[in-house]
Amino acid sequence: MTKIELGRLGIWRPWPQLSPDLARDVEDLGYGAIWIGASPADPDIAGRLLAATDRIVVATGIVNMWSTPAEEAAAGYRRLNDAHGGRFLLGAGIGHREQDQAYRSPYETIVDYLDRLDAEGVPAEGRVLAALGPKVLRLAAERAAGAHPYLTTPEHTRSAREILGAGPLLAPEQKVVLEPDPVRARAVAREALGRYLALRNYVASFERLGFTAEDFAGGGSDALVDALVAHGDAAAVAARLAAHLEAGADNVAVQVLTEPGGDPRPALRSIAEALL
Repeated sequence: MTKIELGRLGIWRPWPQLSPDLARDVEDLGYGAIWIGASPADPDIAGRLLAATDRIVVATGIVNMWSTPAEEAAAGYRRLNDAHGGRFLLGAGIGHREQDQAYRSPYETIVDYLDRLDAEGVPAEGRVLAALGPKVLRLAAERAAGAHPYLTTPEHTRSAREILGAGPLLAPEQKVVLEPDPVRARAVAREALGRYLALRNYVASFERLGFTAEDFAGGGSDALVDALVAHGDAAAVAARLAAHLEAGADNVAVQVLTEPGGDPRPALRSIAEALL
């Protein structure tokens, strides 16, 4: 299986906060991938980002299997890759029991979705799975280019690489706050983390990493926040990203957290200067 080249670092950003101008700037900084955060309600966002750039890969992180039929996702995959030289990567995932009313038999649903992508001609090397636990990570190795774990740690990356084996793509997302004051940085981090502490699949993932119910109370313990969100100066943040790469990641999808309305470019520039 041919592994798509994403470079060592990409960015992850909610789809409403992505624009062609940002895509061009990210490409100029040397990042290799743009992960379109969440299941985009705008069907043309990937095309606009690809049209504005020359080399960067654009990936969905992720298309929700409940809200986007496999046939629709496949049509988008074919259209975007045909128009932009194979620079589109389809990331798909099962979502969350608490948010998707149709949620049922998650593993069987993933397998069925992959079967339908096969029938529509989407090659395994053109898709990745959102995967946290061992069972879906193994499926990502068998039926896709690899895995795109969200909200994890370098320890999870090391375990995921062991499960995936040496070949498949591993592209974890990592939240960062470029702020040297830990109190201020943790406040920004907790604002972003709160919703995930109510989602069972993430809580189960944190528990596998050794965290307990005490860590999930009050917006998250300092230990949990520090494990999930890299913060500090550019060198400290770059060290966390490097830890993912050393643990077996091929690409780390950097999600810069800022105050509302903040521009991610200064942080992305500092990170690129430290690591790219």
